[in-house]
Amino acid sequence: MTYRNPAPTVDIIIELVDRPSRPIILIERRNPPHGWAIPGGFVDYGESVETAAIREAAEEVSLDVKLIEQFQVYSEPDRDPRQHTLAIVFIAAAAGKPQAADDAKNIGIFSPGEIPTNLCFDHDRIMQDYWRYRYYGIRPHY
Repeated sequence: MTYRNPAPTVDIIIELVDRPSRPIILIERRNPPHGWAIPGGFVDYGESVETAAIREAAEEVSLDVKLIEQFQVYSEPDRDPRQHTLAIVFIAAAAGKPQAADDAKNIGIFSPGEIPTNLCFDHDRIMQDYWRYRYYGIRPHY
C-alpha cells in the first residue's frame, strides 16, 4: 500500500523588534505561486520544525531569528496549490536589515494596514489571525 501524507512546512511571522510598531517581514516569491508570502518552507527529513523555521528565516530573509512561540497549525488540503501541506506557524523576533535570498525575490516590511492583498496560499487568513492575536490576544480556534 502506498501512503500519501501532507508535507510539513513552517511559516515564520518575523517581527522586527528594533523598529517602532514591530512591523513584520513578507517576501515576494521568486517561484510559483507568485505573490507575497510569509517566509517559510518545507521541513527537511530529520529536522525539527523549530530548526526548520530558524533555517528558513536565515535562507530567505538573511536574519537570525529568535522563536517566540508556536502560533497555529494550518492544514486545509487546498491551502497550497502545489500539494497538500500543513504549516506550523511560528512568531519570531529579529533585528537588523533583512535581505532577499533563496526563494525570495524581494523583501517587504509591513505594518498592519499595509499588508499586500495578493498573498499566496492561505497567508491572508494567517495574517488576519496574527493581527487579531497580536492586538487583542484572541487566538484562533478551528
